[in-house]
Amino acid sequence: MRIAIDTGGTFTDCVALVDGQLKVLKLRSTPHDPGAAVVQGVAQLSSGSERAHLCHGTTVGTNAMLERKGARVAFVTTQGFEDTIAIGRQTRPKLYAWTSEPNVCLVPQDLRFGIPERGTSEGEILRSPTDAELATLVEQVRSSGAEAIAISLLFAFLNPENERRVEAALLTLGLPVSTGHRILPEFREYERGSTLVVNAYLAPKMQGYLLGLEQSIRSEHNGTVQVMQSSGGIVGAQLAAKEPVRTVLSGPAGGVMGAWAMAQAAGIDRILGFDMGGTSTDVFLADARSGGPSLTTESSVAGVPVNIPMLDIHTAGAGGGSLARFDAGGLLRVGPESAGAVPGPVCFGRGEEPTVTDANLLLGRLDSEQFMNGTVTLDIDRVRNCFEARKGTLASAELFAEGILRVVETQMERAIRLISIERGHDPRDFILVAFGGGGPLHACAVARALSIPRVMVPAMPGALSAVGILLADSVRDYSRTVMLPQSQLLALEEEFLALEALGSTDFSHQPHLLERSVDLRYAGQGYELNVPYTSAAAEAFHAMHTQRYGFANRERPLEIVNVRLRVRIPSEPHIPTRTTPRTGDGSAALRGKQRVFFAGAWHTANVYDRDRLHPGDIFAGPALIAEYTSVTVLPPHAFLQVDELGNLILDVEISQ
Repeated sequence: MRIAIDTGGTFTDCVALVDGQLKVLKLRSTPHDPGAAVVQGVAQLSSGSERAHLCHGTTVGTNAMLERKGARVAFVTTQGFEDTIAIGRQTRPKLYAWTSEPNVCLVPQDLRFGIPERGTSEGEILRSPTDAELATLVEQVRSSGAEAIAISLLFAFLNPENERRVEAALLTLGLPVSTGHRILPEFREYERGSTLVVNAYLAPKMQGYLLGLEQSIRSEHNGTVQVMQSSGGIVGAQLAAKEPVRTVLSGPAGGVMGAWAMAQAAGIDRILGFDMGGTSTDVFLADARSGGPSLTTESSVAGVPVNIPMLDIHTAGAGGGSLARFDAGGLLRVGPESAGAVPGPVCFGRGEEPTVTDANLLLGRLDSEQFMNGTVTLDIDRVRNCFEARKGTLASAELFAEGILRVVETQMERAIRLISIERGHDPRDFILVAFGGGGPLHACAVARALSIPRVMVPAMPGALSAVGILLADSVRDYSRTVMLPQSQLLALEEEFLALEALGSTDFSHQPHLLERSVDLRYAGQGYELNVPYTSAAAEAFHAMHTQRYGFANRERPLEIVNVRLRVRIPSEPHIPTRTTPRTGDGSAALRGKQRVFFAGAWHTANVYDRDRLHPGDIFAGPALIAEYTSVTVLPPHAFLQVDELGNLILDVEISQ
């Protein structure tokens, strides 16, 4: 049985493919031992199955970065460049700030080591470290108390000979070793070094977690484990344990792939994804005209640059568990602090501080008796007492709760503007795909704020990240810096063949697809854009530059910076069930009525059971559409239609 499990801050979502149908299970996350909920989910879903194949989206690496609970890392580089990892780039994110926070550096000064060696920018070795110098380095690292090692020599991406010698010497210490020529053979020594440090920082924790989980699944379920990467593809647990830096956005990546798969099945080619979970909201843009979900190699995780291929996801600290408070000036703040799974929101019975989930419950947007099909009872009286005690100068607890929603929805609106308007895209040309446990609750409000005319809520929105992980392809990315003039653009066959040889080694017994691309820039530019490697690559670059920056200079020569190869093994396709639409008003799915607070007043809203809606049903708001993993809020003057795949299509064009 193929099972996908996505570990979130509040819930662990489990999905299995059973006889062509998706089966979903939600469990409370276990932050003290993330693997406990995973093993529990596999046990419940695989009952009676001879073998379980687990695809896993994990937040272990992400949390280690956020909480700064990784390993002590020894950073080894070319002598004289030990402090580049701390100096970083001399950019000022806040140009007019009098003071600026220093760059985040995970390696203290006493753990930075230089080795005498030198290579040229053409790849020629000028000096190699002697055996005595290597022995000295080994002793220094041994006595430093390091728990992992990152090696990034200055020009090893062109010629790794010296880096291999240093790696061989340090492997004798028995510590996890991350090397640049294996993980990121690209230029920019600061970003390469930072990426390797993150990999080493996470290696001990991730190796213990993933290899332990794999052993448990193998022994108890005769199964295997694969892990979701930040790039949107899965790899085996062994490789993920060696290169954990590729998993730091593991869970959100599953959401991107799930939303895109559902949109494509529905014939939708341009989407803005809106994934609101328990601790944060992730947003992204995907356009079929540019290949679907966009990738980036210029990411930052918890303030630390990470330059491996990742889905271009922007995260806002606004989730269902985000805590609300009034600051010293009397302004209402929401997040980024979260109640998490422990203690959780007030309505779960243990939390003491108001959260976004509590605000939704107080305003009638959640059903206290039928939350998660009645498996969890929400304490509305406890929430009301909490809000009355903390409403400050506001006239009522309802206005306090509505204020919380306005603040958090503004944060989410700002996040979507960043990945759309600020990058040359008009959000009105897209459909907002809302998922996660909280996305459907806030989708219409966010869409109206951005003038997005339609919202799609796919099936099982609260577990869509797990669905995306289940449907993901096996993917491995390779790259190499070449620094060649435009005249060599059609003469890169040898470079790609070298990368394909690596891919053939990793996927020797499986049929796979090869996807070539190049990073191009105008000569003299500091950064580049990635385009597919075809005879029209140059024109594709000019078009992308125009879309991103508003202009193109076709008279200026281009420079080829990096060649990239993606090796992909398609997963077994899941063909969603289509049902012929029929005219209906949803009355067969009507569960009852409920008072819901909209725009400062109470309204009577119909409550529908999503499982009993039929394709073709159409009705107007105000309404709530309840299901196991989420609730969709349909405000007044909005309309809902169920399509042939069971997706909810919300028309929010009519203003209030």
